[in-house]
Amino acid sequence: MMKPPTVPIERLRAAYQKWRHVPLPQRLSLVRRLRGALVTAAASLASASAGARGRPVGESLMGEVLPLIEACRFLEREAPAILRTRRFGAWRRPLWLGGVRSEITREPVGVVLIIGPGNYPLFLPGVSVIQALVAGNAVLVKPGTGGGAAAAALADCLRQAGFDADLIEVLPESIAAATAAIEARPDKVIFTGSHPVATSILTRLATLMIPAVIEASGCDAVVVREDADLELTAGALAFALTFNGGATCIAPQRIFVHRTVADELVRRLAGISGRGAAFPEAGQPAIAAALAAGARRLTEAPVLLQDVPADSPLWKTAVFGPFALIATYAEDSEVIARVNNCPFGLGASIFTRDAAAATRVAAALEVGLVTINDVVVSSADARLPFGGRRYSGFGVTRGAAGLLELTAPKSVTRSSSRFRPAYLPVSPRGLPWILRYLRFTHGHPKQ
Repeated sequence: MMKPPTVPIERLRAAYQKWRHVPLPQRLSLVRRLRGALVTAAASLASASAGARGRPVGESLMGEVLPLIEACRFLEREAPAILRTRRFGAWRRPLWLGGVRSEITREPVGVVLIIGPGNYPLFLPGVSVIQALVAGNAVLVKPGTGGGAAAAALADCLRQAGFDADLIEVLPESIAAATAAIEARPDKVIFTGSHPVATSILTRLATLMIPAVIEASGCDAVVVREDADLELTAGALAFALTFNGGATCIAPQRIFVHRTVADELVRRLAGISGRGAAFPEAGQPAIAAALAAGARRLTEAPVLLQDVPADSPLWKTAVFGPFALIATYAEDSEVIARVNNCPFGLGASIFTRDAAAATRVAAALEVGLVTINDVVVSSADARLPFGGRRYSGFGVTRGAAGLLELTAPKSVTRSSSRFRPAYLPVSPRGLPWILRYLRFTHGHPKQ
């Protein structure tokens, strides 16, 4: 029987106890040096990520290395404001708390376990690694399948930049490594992967009371309104369905097209057949069942299906690969209901020339990310949080909110007044005064 991987949790905790006290400006100076190291190693980083997956190096350079470097610059600029201590004085303090002053600080959580995916093995776990270190944590990284080389290359850049080597540990890619890491009891887990694996991990984390951020893929929708620029729309869909072999969690999977422009969009999309990666074998039975029930295959690689029965499980399944369903609709209210009638809620795109309509539809969609007249672009902006709802998970990575996920708030209150009314029992004579206070302060709320 194979021996479980060793997880050096105590070494990481010892390094964390030192690192957490390093002032933020010093941490960010290392991030600045890291940015330079990433630029120097850009080609080798892209090769490490792309090689195991058989993808073009240029694709990884643009889709992973560049946004990772931008994430570093975002932290250099914004982390001091995001992590600053918030102080509360007398302004809007309850009257009966005279002399009380409070503050909220953000503290690191400890050792963070990052379980990465195989589709973007450098960028997706890499941003969380850097954010965790900036927040003052130590990091365990369990790469996804084929992601070990990219994770090791990133760890090497971190060491070159001056980060303590004891702050980061790259584990093997195996399931056993993830299991051993969880059993070592890290202080928080960041997971990116499939919904079934997420539920399995969460079951164990719940028994250990370990908090988590979960990104469990999606079944993303595209809404193409009758006034959409169809040339732009077709180009965007072709890009999203073929980039990274279609293995992008926010790639479109359900395309809802207004019935007046559906034929024209389908005609434009026909040209992408043969441009994508092969569809995974695991999904073939579901496609065969849809075809047997009356669906039509429009293209191969990527696979586009039309006339898929409304009760097909494909409408509510996260299919990880170059694949999408196409359906028509008549009214915005109809398509909003159809988009939301799915257990996944990661992202959605809207194509229209009507800015007001786009805003209205975006507000009604129950997802974490909405892109108007574009696709997957939100992942390239380091300022934006990334996360979904329902089966797509909870919590966020990236942006200010992603950095805060890697900290814990602590409130500290100081009382300087000797007047402590809460210490005194409430006498029958005091009750009218309390009621007068309530009427005076809350009896006529301002609108």
